[in-house]
Order: sequence, then structure tokens, then C-alpha cells
Amino acid sequence: MASQGKQSKHVSLAFLVACWFVLLSSCKANPISKTEIEALLKWKESLPDQPILKSWVAHTNSSASSPCKWRGIACNNEGSITEINLAYAGLRGNLQNLDFSSFPNLLHIDLSVNELTGPIPTNIGTLSKLQYLDLSTNSLNGSLPLSLANLTQVYELYVSKNNITGELDRRLFPDGTSLSKTGFLSLKIFVLQLTKLGGRIPEEIGNLKHLVLLALDRNYFCGPIPPSIGNLSHLTTLVLNLNELTGQIPVNFGNLKLTQLFLSNNRLSGSVPGEIGNLSSLVNLQLAFNNFTGQLPQQVCQGGKLVNFTAAFNNFTGPIPVSLKNCQTLYRVRLEHNQLTGYIDQDFGVYPNLNYIDLSYNRLRGKLSPNWGECQNLTALKLVGNMISGKIPKEIVQLGKMGYLDLSSNQLFGEIPEEIGKLSKLIKLILKDNKLSGEVPAGIGGLSNLESLELSKNMLSGPIPDQIGDCWKLQSLSLSKNYLNGTIPYQIGNLRALQDLDLSFNSLMGRVPPQLGSLSDLEYLNLSNNNLNDSVPTSLGSMVSLISINLSNNNLEGPLPEGKIFWSATLEAFSNNKDLCGEIQGLRPCNSSVKKKRGGNMKSKLVIVIVASFVGALSLSIMSIGIFLFLEKKLSRNMLKDESTSKSENPFLIWYFDGKTMFEDIVEASENFDDKYCIGVGGTAKVYKVEIPGAQVFAVKKLRSMVAGIETENIKSFTNEVAALTKIRHRNIVKLFGFCFQEVHSFLVYEFMERGSLADMLCSEEGAKELDWATRVQVVKSVAYALSYMHCDCVPPIIHRDISSKNILLSSDLEAYVSDFGIAKILKPDSSNWTTIAGTYGYLAPEFTYTMAVTEKCDVYSFGVLVLEVLMGKHPGELITNLHSLTGTSVPLKDVLDDRVPPPRNQKIADELALMQNLSLSCLSTNPQSRPTMSSVCRQLEMHVANN
Repeated sequence: MASQGKQSKHVSLAFLVACWFVLLSSCKANPISKTEIEALLKWKESLPDQPILKSWVAHTNSSASSPCKWRGIACNNEGSITEINLAYAGLRGNLQNLDFSSFPNLLHIDLSVNELTGPIPTNIGTLSKLQYLDLSTNSLNGSLPLSLANLTQVYELYVSKNNITGELDRRLFPDGTSLSKTGFLSLKIFVLQLTKLGGRIPEEIGNLKHLVLLALDRNYFCGPIPPSIGNLSHLTTLVLNLNELTGQIPVNFGNLKLTQLFLSNNRLSGSVPGEIGNLSSLVNLQLAFNNFTGQLPQQVCQGGKLVNFTAAFNNFTGPIPVSLKNCQTLYRVRLEHNQLTGYIDQDFGVYPNLNYIDLSYNRLRGKLSPNWGECQNLTALKLVGNMISGKIPKEIVQLGKMGYLDLSSNQLFGEIPEEIGKLSKLIKLILKDNKLSGEVPAGIGGLSNLESLELSKNMLSGPIPDQIGDCWKLQSLSLSKNYLNGTIPYQIGNLRALQDLDLSFNSLMGRVPPQLGSLSDLEYLNLSNNNLNDSVPTSLGSMVSLISINLSNNNLEGPLPEGKIFWSATLEAFSNNKDLCGEIQGLRPCNSSVKKKRGGNMKSKLVIVIVASFVGALSLSIMSIGIFLFLEKKLSRNMLKDESTSKSENPFLIWYFDGKTMFEDIVEASENFDDKYCIGVGGTAKVYKVEIPGAQVFAVKKLRSMVAGIETENIKSFTNEVAALTKIRHRNIVKLFGFCFQEVHSFLVYEFMERGSLADMLCSEEGAKELDWATRVQVVKSVAYALSYMHCDCVPPIIHRDISSKNILLSSDLEAYVSDFGIAKILKPDSSNWTTIAGTYGYLAPEFTYTMAVTEKCDVYSFGVLVLEVLMGKHPGELITNLHSLTGTSVPLKDVLDDRVPPPRNQKIADELALMQNLSLSCLSTNPQSRPTMSSVCRQLEMHVANN
């Protein structure tokens, strides 16, 4: 019994000791938990008030105060925080007041897809146990802190889609000062840092020895890829695309275990190391949009796992990688715009999973293999601009998922397969510029989803099938430059979505179908160089969307219809017909008398001529006044009429334009467009200064002459400019006085601007000084008012698409005028407003390069660039891509302003300049929806004036 009592005492003592240790452990854990709570609450206090953090509240009750129950927080069994996950929460604010050193057990941080700004705090490197870090898709800026190198346990690191600029060079900040601390850092020093010294991915990133995934894409890193990344033996995914990286791919990448390598959209150069072919697990290789040269790695699919392979838009030469032929895992391949060689029927095999392949604009030969018909999942096959020959294999109609087939600009011959109509999902069928013969197959009517049909520049014959009218979604139809005959099917009038119809240079006959007048969205109509006869249908006069028409070189006769296009078109659009008449200069007026047989009454003839002349003159006067009143009615409240120039002083006003007389005057005054009168040269035109005796000085923009006539793109640019400038009148938009459209001389006549372009003025030392701050303020306002008018007061709206300093002209008193509407787009409701990339590099909105959608916000972005250029005196260049990294800092206006002009002494001007600086930042938002409208910009400018 005594021994039992003794044993009981020992058990009790052991139990008490155990309880004591538990109590001690509990007391030891509490301070850690309290520190973590205080750190989270302090961070919350520094952030804007937001519902997502509503549960983050301290309580007196210790269990209730545990952060483990807060939204986005997880803890371990000891109550210490191990995870902060607030992804996709709409979280706003920055990380500067989040003390990472207070979380010794933190393993997982996910703050992705939020609205966080500011730099990544340096103390993030204290999280020695961190395994997962995701800060992607925010607006974080500054540099990658070197302390990230301490996160040696991290296996996944995401900093994608931010405004990170890389490691700031220590030579610039020897005392360790960072951009976030200075607050007053000179913009010019910042730009120097980004463009010359810094912006690099730190070499220390190679210390993260457990890293499996590294994603730094969609930032602003420049300089070379650190070779130390090649030492990350566990790395399987490396995402560096959409940066400004230069140099070569490190050779030691071939030693990694990479399955995903994303390097596209950088400035990388040199050859791709053959060692990349050693990556036997490679699934995704993205090399597109760089400056690579040499050959592609021949064993790129050595492991037989490659799914996505893109190397487009580089300078690769040599053969197609041999390993691709049997790479049956391929899903997407893009090798376009290189100089690759080989034979398409020998270098490619059967790919059961292939969805998209583009081999365009290389030097490939051979014939189209029937094997392509076995790629049953193929939705896009693009082989444009190669030297592929042979026939289109019938097996291609087996591709039931095909949506985009482009075989243009090759040497294909033979007939288009009759069964082509089986490709029911086809959206674009482009076979132009080959040697295809036979008839256009009637089966093409089965392509009910077709939006674009391009068969021009072939050897097709026979009639246009009536069934083409069943392709009711067609937006573009081009059958030009073939040997088609018969009549134009009236069923084409059913294609209500059609915007571009080109049937020129064929042997079509009969009448122009009146049903074409129902094509309410048609913009370009070309029926020239056929054998069409009879009169032009009056229904064509009601086509309000039409901005270009060409009926020349036919056998048409009778009066031209009444309508906008027939008032603005030139003689060349109707030349070389049988007997057309109308009000266009050079055509016989429809109300003039026809010559009678010999022996007629001369007195009657004279009376008829006099009366006809009087009626004609009266009609012309009434028409001129009508057009004038119509245009006057369309003027908006923002439009300011120039009272200094009367109609009598401007014989070139469009409704007074005497084409033949003025054509001769211009050619004579310019000495047949001698280069000594040339004042500007563009991609498709030259601009001449022409002074006609007895008249004012004009600027004449002349399209480049071509032996075979004006090319399609030049015609579209020409007609775009005419369509836009005849539709609008505004004080700050350059005036178009008239135009002439011929194959030999096609030109537009503008008001001459004595001081040239804003770009030239800013480039000149003396010109920049002459543009004082008050003048520059007025320049910005003038452009804003012009754009606001185009976007808001024109129906439908007009998008300029090329706002840049070279397209802003200055008059003798330095007033600004928007010019060059060659790629302007008239937006139409219920119509496609997608287009190809066009405009001036450095002014293009970022979203336009991947959405191709034209909106007013594209002009707003370009305006933001222009405003900065006016303030700085030069294009902001790299600064544009880093502006948002300056959010929250106080940048003095003096660091932005052009130092060639003395600082503004007038406080009103200084305030206006500051306003413009802020406006430019909002206009340059990467999110189009966050940009203001031009009318909003004008209101802010007007309110500022009113308040001062």
C-alpha cells in the first residue's frame, strides 16, 4: 500500500509538471500571436476602408481575437499564422505597412488579382519559412527587393502583371535610398536609371534553390536574363515574356528540368542554344516577338511532349526542326514571319491534337499533303506568303472544325474543291494571289458562318454562283482580277453585313443589280474594269455608309444617282463608260441637250442651250447652298467657324472644286510635283507646298504614283481621309479644300500650315523656346477640343487612330490643327469595329495590339502621350511604361517640364500645366475603362479656367 501511495504521488507530480509545461508553452505562444494580430491590424489601418477586411477586428476575449478566424487567414495548431490568402478580393492599398517580420511561421502568401500599389517591402526577406508567394496582377512598382534571395524555401514565386522595373542600380543610390523613400526623385534621373542602368532581374534570384516556378512576366525588366537562373535545378516553369529583356538565352538552361519556358515579347537576340533540345520534358516553348537569329533547335520535341511552340516574328533561318514531324502532341504552332526553309509535305506529319498552325511568310516549298485532312481538331491553317505549289487536297474538307483557312500568296493551282461548303464553321477563306482555275464552287454557299472570302488574283472563270448570297455573315468579298463572266448575282444584295465588295477586273456583264443598294454597311464598292451596261441603279444613291465607289471602265450610261457618294466622288470613279451623265466635273450634265440631226432649227437649239445652261447654273447654285446649309446644320457647339476666309477666297472648297482647272493649276505651280516643292515624305505620300498665282498657298498631299494604278491600301487611306474630312468641320482640324483621284496624280488639297508639325518644332532648339508654356497649354486644349468633337459630336463617331506630334500642325500664330486622317475609323453601330494594327509606334494604346478593337479610348491614350511630350519637349519614351510606378509619390512639376523653356512664372499657367500632367496620367491608364473621355478632359480644362 505504501508503495502504491508513493507511486500515486509520482503520477500526480508528473501530471502537475506536464500541466506546468503546457501552461508555459501556452504563455510562450501568446506573445507571438499578439504580435501577429497587431501587425495585421496595423496594416489594415493603413489601407482604405473595404468590406473584405471587415472580420479583422480585435476582441477582448482571447479566443475571439484569434486571427485564425479572420477572412483569408489560416494558422497552425499552435495558433501562429501560416497563410495569408486574399486573392481576387478587390484589395486596395499597399504593402508598406505590413511588417512581414512579425510572421515567423508564414508559409503561404497569395495577394494576386487585386489593386495593390507601391513597392514590395524589403522586409519580405525575413519570411525564412515561406514556400509560396503570389503578388501577381496588381499595380506594384519599384524594384524586386534583393532580400527575396533569403526566401530559400520558396518553390513558387509569382510577380506577373505588375509594374516592376527590376533591381535599381546601386551606383545610382549608393546610400541605399529607394524610390519609395525619396518622394521627390527627379523623373529625369528615374528615366536614366530605367533606360541605362537598372531594370534588371537581380542575379541573386539564383539563390532560390528550391524554386519550381518563377513568373516575372508582364513587367518592365530589361537587361539580360541572369545566368544564375540556370542553376535552379528544380525549376520546371520559367515565365519571362512581355518584358524588355535583351541579350541571349543562357546556355545552361539546357541543364534544367523545364517543362514551360516563356520568353516571347522581349528584345532577346542571338541564336537559341541547341541545348534547349535537351529539355526532354518540354511542353511549352514561347520565343515569339524577339530578335533571334540562326536555326531553331532541331530536337525541340525530343521528349515527344511538346504542346505549344511559338517562334513567330524573329529572324530564324534554316530548316524546320526535324523533331516536329513526329511530334503528335502538338496543339498550337506559330512560326510565321521568319525565313525558314524546307518542304511542307516532307517536314510535317499528322497531328491529331493540332488546333492552330501558322507558317506564313517563310520560304517553304512543296505541296499541300493530304495528311492535313487527318488533323481533325485543326481550327486555323495559315500558310500565307510561301512558295507552296500543287493543288488544294480534297481531304482538307474533312476538317469540320476549321475556322480560318489562309493559303494566299503561294503558287497553288487547280480547282477549289467543290466540297468546300462542308467546312460549315469556316469564318475566313483566303486563297488570293495563287494560280487557281475553274469556277467558284457553288458549294461555297454552305459556308453560313463565313465573314471573309478572298479569291482575288487567280485564274477563276465562269459565273459567280448565286449561292454566294447564302453566306449572310460575309463582311468582305473580293473576287477581283480573275476571268469571271456572266452577271452579278442579285443575291449579293442579301449580304447585309457586307462592308467591302470588290468584283473588279473580270468580264462581268449585264446590269448592276439594284439590290446592292440594300447593303447598308457597305463602305467600299469596286465594279470597275468589267463589261457592265445599262444605267447605275438609283438605289445606290441611298448607301450612306459608302465611302469609296469605282464603276470605271464599263459600258454604263445614263444619269448617276443622287446621293452622298455621287456628290463627293471624282471623275475617275466613272471614267471610260458609254455615256454616263451627272454633276461631277468632266461628265456630261444630264440636263444638257443632245445633238439633233442636221437641218434642225438653230434658233430652237440656241434657246434650249440658254435655258439648259440657266437651269443647270441655277441647279448647281441651289445644290451648293443646300450642301452648305446641310453642313452648317451639322456643326456642333464646339465647332468654331473661320470667318477670315470666305468662299470666294477658297475656290478649292469641296462643293466648288473645279477639278480640271485646279488640277492643271496645281501641276503647273508645282512644276509637275518637282521635289524642290516637297516639304514632307510619308509611307504612301509626299506633301508639297504649292502657291497658285492669285490664290493662297496650299499643302498638297500626293499619293505615290504606280504604274499599275493605286494599290488597295493606298486607296483606302485616300478615301478614309476624304470621308473623314468631308464629314467634319472644326476650327482645330485641318481644312480639306478639295481632292483629285487619278492613277497618274492623286492628291488632296489642304490649308497650308506655315509652322509645320509640332514634332519638328519640339525637335528644334529655337522652335522649343518659341513654344512657351502658354502656347503649349493652348496646343493641348486645341487637340482636346478637336478630339472631343470627333468622338462626341460626330454621328457616327470618328476615331483618328494616329494622334502624334507629327500629325499636329501649327499655323503662323502657333495654333494647333489635327491632321492626317488616312487611317481614321468611322464607328458604326451594329458593325465590326475591329481592324489591323495601325498608327505611330510609341502612341498606340497597349490593349490595341492584342484586341484589335477600335474605340475612343485608343485616341485618349495617344492624347496622354502627346500631353507628356508637349510638357517634356520630347517623346516620353520608356517613361510611359513606368508612369504608374510613380503612383503615390510627389513628383515636382519642374522635373517634368522641358528645361529649354524658363519655368512658368504665372501661377495660372503653372496650375494648368500641373492639371495637364495629372490628365496625362489618367489618359495613360493601362485599363481603357479607367481612362477619361475626351469630353471629360475638356470639361476639366474648362472648369479650371472658370475657377481661375
